[in-house]
This record gives sequence, C-alpha cells and structure tokens, in this order.
Amino acid sequence: MGIVRALFATSPGLGHVFPTISLAHALRAAGHEVLVATAGGKEAANAGLHVVDTAPGVDIGAVFQQAASEQPEEFDYSTDVDTEKGLEFVGAIFAKLSGVSVDLTVSAAESWRPDVVVYSSMEGTGPLVAAKLGVPAVSHGFGFADEASMTEAIFKKMVEERERHGVQGFPEVRESIDVAPPSMVDRPVRGWPMRYVPYNGGGVLPEWVLERPARPRVAVTLGTVLTQVGALTSLTKLVDVARHLDAEFVLALGDADPSPLGELPDNVRAAGWVPLSALLPTCAALVHHGGAGSTLTAIDAGVTQLVLPHGADQYMNADAVARRGLGLRSEPDQVDAELIDRLLTDPGLGRVASEVADEIATLPRPADLVPKIAGLA
Repeated sequence: MGIVRALFATSPGLGHVFPTISLAHALRAAGHEVLVATAGGKEAANAGLHVVDTAPGVDIGAVFQQAASEQPEEFDYSTDVDTEKGLEFVGAIFAKLSGVSVDLTVSAAESWRPDVVVYSSMEGTGPLVAAKLGVPAVSHGFGFADEASMTEAIFKKMVEERERHGVQGFPEVRESIDVAPPSMVDRPVRGWPMRYVPYNGGGVLPEWVLERPARPRVAVTLGTVLTQVGALTSLTKLVDVARHLDAEFVLALGDADPSPLGELPDNVRAAGWVPLSALLPTCAALVHHGGAGSTLTAIDAGVTQLVLPHGADQYMNADAVARRGLGLRSEPDQVDAELIDRLLTDPGLGRVASEVADEIATLPRPADLVPKIAGLA
C-alpha cells in the first residue's frame, strides 16, 4: 500500500475540528499525508497539521446568525433537533456555513489531488469535493445525533454550490465513522465504529493538574462558544452551591473572564484553559454544557457527569447521559447541594460510567481504521 493523501474538510468550531484530529494524527503516524481544509484553521494548525483557510476574513459567527435569522419558524433546541423540522433548520444553517468554504476547498483539492476526503458530518463541502474529483469520501461522526441524515439535509440545500461545480449527488464510494458508544444510542452503528480518543488541544499543564486532590475534584466547563455569548452567568448557582460543599471545583473556562460570577469561594479555582483529557483523570465528576466533545471526553475518562444543556445538540447529549445512567441533567438555575452530592456519591452513576468507559475502550482505535481509509484509495 502506497502513501495516501487524505483531505480533511471540517466545519468550523472546535467541537467539529477536534474530533477529527486523532484520526488525522493516526494517518500521519502511518506515513500518509493529511491536509485540513476549514474556515480559520488555527486549531488544526496548532495540532501540527497543514491547513488551508477556506474562508479568510469571513466572520463565521455572523454567517451563522444570519442563516439562523432567515429561518421561517422559531426553533426549540430542546425538542426539535432530531425531527424533520430539526433537519430542515440545521440543514439550512450548515449549508450556508459550508457554502462560504466551497470554492477555496475545491481549488485546494484540485491542486493537492487527494486520494480520499474525510469530512465532519456537518460539513457539506467534503462530499461535494469528493464527488467532483471522483474520490471516496468518509464522514467522521462526532456525537450521538443522526449525523447521516444531517449530512444529507445539508448537502440537499447546497443547490447553487453543487450546480456551480457540476455535482449532482454524493460520491460513488462513501463510508462513515461512528464514535457514539453503542449502548448509548437506539440505532445501529453507522459504518465503521471507532473509539473516541479525546483531543482537547495541547498546553503546558499547571503542576496541580496531575496531583490527586485530598477531596473530590469537580471539573466545570462550558466549552468554547457559550462563554463568548454571555452564558457564563449560568454557572452562578453552581458556584454559590459549591461554597458549602467539601469538594474542589475547577472552572476550565478558557479565555473567559470569570468576574461575572462574583468573588469565588476558596474551593473554586478559575483555571483558564486546561485540556479536559488532562484534567479529568484526577476528577470525580464533570459539570458541563453537553457538547459532544465534553460528553465523550468524560465518558473516556470514566467520570460521572452533570449536564446543563443550553442549545444545539446539547439536550440530546444530556438525555443520552441520563438515560444510560452515567450522569445527571439539570437546568442551570436548579443546581443544588443535593444534586452535586448525588453526582459525587451515587455508586450507580460511578458504576455505569466505568462500564461505558470500558465499552469504548474495546472499540477500534483511530490507528485501526487507517488501513480501511487507505484501502479506499
């Protein structure tokens, strides 16, 4: 088998880029070549990958907001995500986001000539490029949702882009990667199952991160988007409850200013940017917003979870966690001491969290999928 060139086309945002990094690294480690095509691209470049910025100068957040405002009906993320209405809504928005990247992705692909295209499941540019070049395509899942239907809804909406590039349908050879733990979804595995190997970025770790604390440590995060849109104050109740508990709380909030939370009690540490995969091994639990990456990283670490969903697929992820029994879900303003105590002491939650961690450890690793991807070329 010769060297294979794999083009990774990902939708923008850490929650879509990060899940693909471990597979990209596995391909590189096996001697293959990887090029990432995405809007912005700093995160993939920081991971040591070569990147083409497919939307230079474009405010992706503004594109998202404009696309959402153009939708004719009010959308309720807590109930509508996994419905026909949800697919219509998500398809329209991510078709717009994909549309800003199409031309430069096509141009880069025609110059670089990939043998296979790997694309995040919310990115319509990947299958378009693969179809145009006549190469196989692999959809890379990132969570629990019906991602195949979402990809099809996005691709269907990209009428103008497909006509402009002479693409009528999906590529002839099309595979998919499913990272959802089988016991947490009520659907068959889509294509190739793969263990979710967390990539949360690199960094120089503070010494305390690796130390085993004397009392239970609880990590807290809202991901990378919510802290930028005023959602930080949703943790106010949690911080107030924390001051009365015999536990240590670590606020992993990235670059966000924690001052809206007021004066933090002595047992609450504002830690800035700390990769979750490095922090969670010394934690008893994670409190988070329900992003797929945070959810799966906690599952990999075998810790219990309290999910405080705000939007997007977070309600679906929160339901999956609660239904499987490895964590709890709540509204942010309903967090109380009894809930946190249960999170830390309920033996059933801990037992199931360990079970699912063991389950995903048996799934094929990213390195195990390299021969399958290379074999498509």
